[in-house]
Amino acid sequence: MLEGFGLRKASVESYHKHCNDMEINPKLSDSKAHNYFHQKRRLLVRILAFGVAITLLRFVYVIAQDGACGGQSNCFMYAAQELNPFGNSALEEYPPRHAFKSQEEYIQLKLNMTVNPDLLRLWTTKEWRQKVEAFSVLFQGLMAEGLLSSEAKALCVGAKGGHEVLALKEIGVSDAVGVDPMASPPLVMEGEMHRQPFEDNTFDFEFSSVFDPSADFASEIERTLKPGGVAVIRFESSGDMYSIDSFIHFFNNCNIVRFTEKDEGYLEIVLNKSVNKNTDTGGGAKCSVPAWNKAAIDQAEVLIEEEPLKPWITLKKNIKNIKYLPSMADIGNRRKYVYVDVGARSYGSSIGGWFKKKYPKQNHQFDVYAIEADRAFYGDYEKRKGVKLLPYAAWVRNETLSFEINRDAGSSVESKGMGRIQPKSHAAITNGSEKSVSVVTVQGFDFAEWLKNAVSRHDFVVMKMDVEGAEFDLLPRLFETGAICLIDELFLECHYNRWQRCCPERTPKYRRTYGECLDLFNSLRKNGVLVHQWW
Repeated sequence: MLEGFGLRKASVESYHKHCNDMEINPKLSDSKAHNYFHQKRRLLVRILAFGVAITLLRFVYVIAQDGACGGQSNCFMYAAQELNPFGNSALEEYPPRHAFKSQEEYIQLKLNMTVNPDLLRLWTTKEWRQKVEAFSVLFQGLMAEGLLSSEAKALCVGAKGGHEVLALKEIGVSDAVGVDPMASPPLVMEGEMHRQPFEDNTFDFEFSSVFDPSADFASEIERTLKPGGVAVIRFESSGDMYSIDSFIHFFNNCNIVRFTEKDEGYLEIVLNKSVNKNTDTGGGAKCSVPAWNKAAIDQAEVLIEEEPLKPWITLKKNIKNIKYLPSMADIGNRRKYVYVDVGARSYGSSIGGWFKKKYPKQNHQFDVYAIEADRAFYGDYEKRKGVKLLPYAAWVRNETLSFEINRDAGSSVESKGMGRIQPKSHAAITNGSEKSVSVVTVQGFDFAEWLKNAVSRHDFVVMKMDVEGAEFDLLPRLFETGAICLIDELFLECHYNRWQRCCPERTPKYRRTYGECLDLFNSLRKNGVLVHQWW
């Protein structure tokens, strides 16, 4: 029975021996036996009271810490689980003090890192040290290249846990901090990677082992990086080169120092922020796009090399072969999504008849712009929600233009026409049927400059262009201004002097040949523009 109250077995045996001695030795009185028993009982009560006091103190500690754990009733257990991503076994390994060079180093480490014993144990486990040492090797290599110095003010983005921050400090970069939605003070502070809690031009060096191919993630790294600073993004290769190339393209004011694939299956991007900030959203005339759409172009459908005898039928059949960009790559990393229909004509012609129904949008909502100079189509857009009509002619500069409109002979309705820029009125014969041509005055605008103001590299832009031959003027202007870099996917109808069986002769409406159109398509793809033959 006494054992049930918590007395040790040895104490119970001693007590029974004492009782037997009392029976053998009559000199031991009953009062002494009674006192002996009560001494043992008081000892037991004290032990139980001490245990209750410890339990109460622990309960008070949990209540005091409840706010820091977000109201978790099991705060202590919850905190231990959150701070230990390696499992409970990681907390069992606590290195002895002789693992440090001196007693002062051991104490300083405790003071500098944390007062949380669970986190301290975690940060000194074998698994933790292996990760820290791997980052140390990486950073020392960057130091040897002159991309990182011990005097640098450094930031680790998405530094969950803080391995890379501790590695920087251990190799001599003392002014280093991490930012992550889950804080690990004092190494990592709480903050959003897409909205960093720092001022512009704060850091000399930024590092991330997280690949988030979004515009906001890239722009925040670029914003908080000092001019001349270095950013290194290192991540496992996903194989989606379009997302990687477009991610690099988001760094408007950085130059690519290196883009390499490591033997261990990692990709490493090293960027250097330009000293002179470039505010041109389109990248200016120096913009080039060969690499960033190359992966998608390699997968695109082949171009029709020979001039089709029945172009409308051939080109309409070709739509089955077209590989749309969203069917080849993830486009979910952009700020907004835009469709620009240049030469839109009626709503049902391309916007409602094709783009709304067939283009794969990956569940994104697109802003739609319809650019059309023919006023006969304007009424069709008055009640169309989600479509912004620009009632002008897309051109290479802002100026008043003469705009030719075809219409059926004897009809005042111009809604069937194919408008194009022409200097004067004349009659046209097409497919053996006479059509009258009228010329009206319209306002032309610099389409390339408008595009640079309407969208940015952070947006996903799809464009259809049907401008009745003006493509040979507009496309060079897009390259000249750098606005071509803003277009992710282009559907282009190239106009040439098609062969007419009826007459028989080639139409005099267009001066270009099919060979020139094919050269235009090949040139666009060679220069990194994902373009499709359209009708």
